[in-house]
Parts: sequence; structure tokens; C-alpha cells
Amino acid sequence: MNTPFALDETHDPALASWVDAANAADADFPLQNLPIGVWRDAGSGDALRPGVAIGDRVVDLLAAAGAGLLPPDVSDSLAGCRDGTLNDFMRRGAGARQALRLALSRALRAGVPAPMQDGWQRCLRPLAAVETGLPCRIGDYTDFYASIHHATTVGRQFRPDNPLLPNYRWVPIGYHGRASSVVASGHPVRRPLGQRRPPDAERPVFGPSRRLDYELEVGAFVALSNALGEPVPMASAESHLFGLALFNDWSARDIQGWEYQPLGPFLAKNFASTVSPWIVTMEALAPFRVPFVRGEGEPAPMPYLDSAANRASGAIDIQLEVWLQTAAMRAAGHPGDRLSRSSFRDAYWTLAQLVAHHTVGGCNLQPGDLLGSGTMSGPAPEQGGSLLELSDAGRRPLVLSSGETRSFLEDGDCVILRGWCERPGARRIGFGECRGTVLPALAMPS
Repeated sequence: MNTPFALDETHDPALASWVDAANAADADFPLQNLPIGVWRDAGSGDALRPGVAIGDRVVDLLAAAGAGLLPPDVSDSLAGCRDGTLNDFMRRGAGARQALRLALSRALRAGVPAPMQDGWQRCLRPLAAVETGLPCRIGDYTDFYASIHHATTVGRQFRPDNPLLPNYRWVPIGYHGRASSVVASGHPVRRPLGQRRPPDAERPVFGPSRRLDYELEVGAFVALSNALGEPVPMASAESHLFGLALFNDWSARDIQGWEYQPLGPFLAKNFASTVSPWIVTMEALAPFRVPFVRGEGEPAPMPYLDSAANRASGAIDIQLEVWLQTAAMRAAGHPGDRLSRSSFRDAYWTLAQLVAHHTVGGCNLQPGDLLGSGTMSGPAPEQGGSLLELSDAGRRPLVLSSGETRSFLEDGDCVILRGWCERPGARRIGFGECRGTVLPALAMPS
């Protein structure tokens, strides 16, 4: 069985598809990507079905299996997805993913016989005509703090002389989030209510958050479980992952500042988190592995968080962007402004290290569990992955191209995350969009 790092025929950058839109240079879903999610015809109310995005189409995997277009072992591996989730397929590991990827790559390549194309054409739906959902049942969700640039910038706002606490460089920091409020891209986000204490006030007040923020993150979905009490070593940590998506961990900064003493996030984080619908598999990301390198003077990870493979190719070069479209922009047909750009390769901890640390105490991960990277910020001030950083906690509001200003999010604002991978000698692949629009807070029931 190949590892998630291995390159094979499916990665050949010269491959084209008979689905014409997949061949555009800036296509998020070329033949070399083939991300997996769940979908249904828009407005149908039908049960969700497993699918793979290719160009501007989605492959109906159950229809393809029913028509005998997929090898029997691949069809069998998809049978458990009839419940509208990918959990059963996830638990089957890399072998099932690789078999599906190879079968689809060969079927959708340019040059296949016309009768085969005709059969597959009947299993395609326009992406513009479908709605997507959460790709799996998320049993548990853990959010990490893997960007040293984000940690340093935010820490400096509270501790100018000592922005990083002593443990940061040694232990992957994380907290257990709320899985039930993770929503699919496109789902609106309601401004939360909670307690906050205004500056110089002696007593807190209750009401809608006034400092609502986004966080630019990468989400990793777990594929394989580990038994309770049994840690996952670095050597096999990535084999426990299915793939990656974009992730927005919405945050109410004023609620967070008041409740964050002495424990971790609670109401400031549990009201909504948004995930993009198409999971880019570990196999698709293989061409974009890069060495895991820390800066001069940084300590080496402890042995349980270190391996030769992780040092050689544990990081992944994913370009990340945040866009903001205000209600006024939307009304004027304006696509929005790009607020920042950063790269996942700058993360202080790798995916393998997050899995190894998460399980070292005996925690048992399950298929469909979600690991958030934490806010991914770059080293430059303009590369902040949140408004908390870009506006310096509201002290320097951003001026948008529409003439509007933002310190934190306003009702009607739409936050759009985008991500892609590219390098010479490989086909560019993308993640699609992770999108959410802020709705006004509800009145507290009397």
C-alpha cells in the first residue's frame, strides 16, 4: 500500500480530463485533486450522497457504483456512505482512498473511449446545481494553536514584554471544542450573546458580542481510530488522517476576554465553526510536502514529536487567503476585499505532531473527528489570520475599498476563506471556498 507521501500516476501534471472545466489553469478541482464530500440536488431535500468534485461537476459515486462503473472493491468501500456521511469510508484508510482515486483518475482522463464517457456523463451533476453538507459526523473537535506568528502577535497585545508563554515551544497547545456547532460552508452564523466587561467597567454586561471575529484555519479529518489508552506514534500518525479542508473558527473576542479566566474558551467559541465541503485527501497533497524546519534557536521537538520523515516532509505548502464582502459590497455586486494571505507551511507544529500529541495520553480518536490547526498567520503584520491581529485589537481599523472600515465583523459581513497548493512540476489544486455570513443576534427569550 502506498503512503500518503507517495507520488503515482494520478499526480502526473500532464494529465487532462474530458471534463473541460477541470483543465483550466486556475481550476480548484483538476483531475489531480478529486476531493471528496457529500451533496444533493439544491432544494430537493433528498438524502445527502457521497461525491467527488471534478472541474465544475460532481461525480455521483453511488450512481457510478450502481451502474457498475467502479471496480467491485471500490463500490463495496462506498456502501456505508448511503447514510449521507463519509465516516464508514474514512475508517477504511488509505487503501480505499487510493483505489477510488485511481479508478476515477483513469475514468475521467482525456482520451477514454466515448462509450465510457457516456456512462460517466450520466453520473455527473453541475456543481452550481447542488448543495453540500458536512462531509461526516463529527464526533469530537479539537482546536490547536499551531501558528507561532499568531500566538506571538496575540500574546504581545496582552504581554508586550513576554508574548509567548514558556510552554509554547514545547507542547502543541489545544482545547476541545464544540462539535455540534460545526456547520458546512454557506450556513449563516448568528452573532452570539454573552457576558462581556467593557473597558474600565467594574461589572460585566450582557448582550450581543461587539467584537466578532473569524479565524483562518486548516481542518484535518481523522480516518483511523486508535484504541483507548494506546498512543499513535509519529511513524504512523499521518496514516490516521483522511484529508484537509478550510476551517473558520468564529470567535467572540469580548466574550472570550471575560470568560477566559482561568479556563479556556467556552461561549466565545462554541456558537459556530465553518468547514469547507470538499476534503482534499492526503494523497492529493503529496506533491506539496516540504521539509519541517524551525527558525534558528528554536528547540528541537521532544522525541515523541520527532521523526526523520517529519523533518524531511512533514509540512504542507498550502496558500491561504481571507476575503471579506460586506453587505454594501454585495448589494453593489462587489466580490469583496482580500484581507490577508499566509501559508500553512509556516505552522510551528505539523499534522503528524498534532495527532501524536493528541493521543500520547491515551485519547482515542475516531473516524470523522476534526482537528483545527488554530489561526494560520504569517510572519508579516499584514498576514494576520484574524481581525484581532489585522486591526491590532481594534486600535487600527481596516479601510476597505468601498470606503467602509472594520475593526471586527458587522452584521451582513460575509467571510470567505480560500486555499490552494501549487509548485513547479505539479498541477495546482484548490480547496474551494469556506464561506459564512453574519446574521444579527437574536433577542434573549423573556
